[in-house]
Amino acid sequence: MKVKIHREGTNILIILMCMLVVINIPSWMFIRPIAIPIVFSSISAVLFFLVLNFFRSPRRHFHGNRDRVVVSSVDGKVVALEEVYESEYLHRKVMQISVFMTIFNVHANWFPVDGKVLLVKHHSGRFHSAYLPKSSTENERSTVVIRADNGQEILMRQIAGAIARRIVTYAHKGTDANIEDHMGFIKFGSRVDIFLPLDAEIFVKIGDKTVGGITEIARLADKKTL
Repeated sequence: MKVKIHREGTNILIILMCMLVVINIPSWMFIRPIAIPIVFSSISAVLFFLVLNFFRSPRRHFHGNRDRVVVSSVDGKVVALEEVYESEYLHRKVMQISVFMTIFNVHANWFPVDGKVLLVKHHSGRFHSAYLPKSSTENERSTVVIRADNGQEILMRQIAGAIARRIVTYAHKGTDANIEDHMGFIKFGSRVDIFLPLDAEIFVKIGDKTVGGITEIARLADKKTL
């Protein structure tokens, strides 16, 4: 697994570094006792490495059985697992799996299934805490629909939260989806919902930790049984 800095964070990290240098150099030159600039520099270093950690961009390779597999799109914790009615596109009852990310998680988003992208749509909205159920339909969000290789349609929703204010979606209608590829990025944010057919076999439960592009959260039904 190789790790690099995500392109979404390059400018932010450069600006942050310049700001911290501007703050810290004068403190070492003019402020005494020396303990004060030491404290400033220590806090600055912690802040920079927290942001650096946030913008990690690991390249991951799935080594399991890819036939009908559904992987977690993000690193985080499963906070919702329930049957719901999806009214935006699918218009039927589905199984919703929601994974919440903290500021300590990688925030790159992976495609949950192999297949073809059918729809990409951005919705303006509010910035409720992404932990709340209403964030799925009221918050700033992007919807991506993928037709999996077995023919079933999967809906994935990137959701902004109280802190996250920018959702980036790389998927485009008509392009291929691959579980090893980045589908998008949520800056300082927050939650991803995946809506699966009711006949999918679910492998996770509420409270489970997931790794984006790696953790198998479900397996779709065999198309022969559809």
